[in-house]
Amino acid sequence: MTLIEHDAERGAHAVESDPWTHVADDAPLPAAGDVIVSLSRLAELGEVPGRLGVRVEGSADPALLEPHLDRISLIAVDLPKFTDGRAYSLARLLRDRHAYEGGLRAGGHVLRDQIFYLWRCGFDSFELLDGKEVDDAIAAFADFATTYQPAEDHHQPSWRRRRIG
Repeated sequence: MTLIEHDAERGAHAVESDPWTHVADDAPLPAAGDVIVSLSRLAELGEVPGRLGVRVEGSADPALLEPHLDRISLIAVDLPKFTDGRAYSLARLLRDRHAYEGGLRAGGHVLRDQIFYLWRCGFDSFELLDGKEVDDAIAAFADFATTYQPAEDHHQPSWRRRRIG
């Protein structure tokens, strides 16, 4: 699996090594490091050795995450198939309605054609399955020079950006 991260400060996208360990529900937590656990395990979890992440489906209700957002550093959202767009809505709700500022990762069935739109919805890292072209995925961030709707990358519509200069 390859991890692509977006660095908002630099406006760049790069391949990174993944510092996070996915921990199964029945597995003990490691002694050190950053962990990603399931939503069901999150509620019963106390202190963790490093940063805490949670793994959810794209259909997850953001209200279930809300009580934990202050301690979650990463939300890893699984995209089960190309035609399921609920992860886009989840990302927008987390960013806009719940003011979540931590990491938001798209994983699972992430295709090159989705990356630009996932990024605009608020995802800042992407897990590519083995066999996916990394350079092609990074090129997806530059697919469109102009965007019309407000989103995570531009908070104003294009007509307003054009008028302001």
